[in-house]
Amino acid sequence: MSFSRGIDGSDPIRSQPAAGVAGPQEERRSEQSSRLASGTLACPSCDGPVALGPRAASPADPLACPFCRHRATVRDFLSLASPTRPARVEVRIVRRARDPA
Repeated sequence: MSFSRGIDGSDPIRSQPAAGVAGPQEERRSEQSSRLASGTLACPSCDGPVALGPRAASPADPLACPFCRHRATVRDFLSLASPTRPARVEVRIVRRARDPA
């Protein structure tokens, strides 16, 4: 079996041996955050999708529906039910830096 590049199929992809280290590997990230779940942001009143934009939000932050103007906290708009719908969000736990005392 070969996969072709381009439209005319003149340059098939050559198979290469898999390179890597055998055994378990540990991945460390510099940020202190953990993905908890994927969810949907939708209005609890009209079920319209709600977007946060590029900003992060905490569960207690205020949020308003752009369709019916219902106002509540982010946690009231969040649904973790499967499957997620178009207004998908990632729910993360983020460790905040402590204030020096």
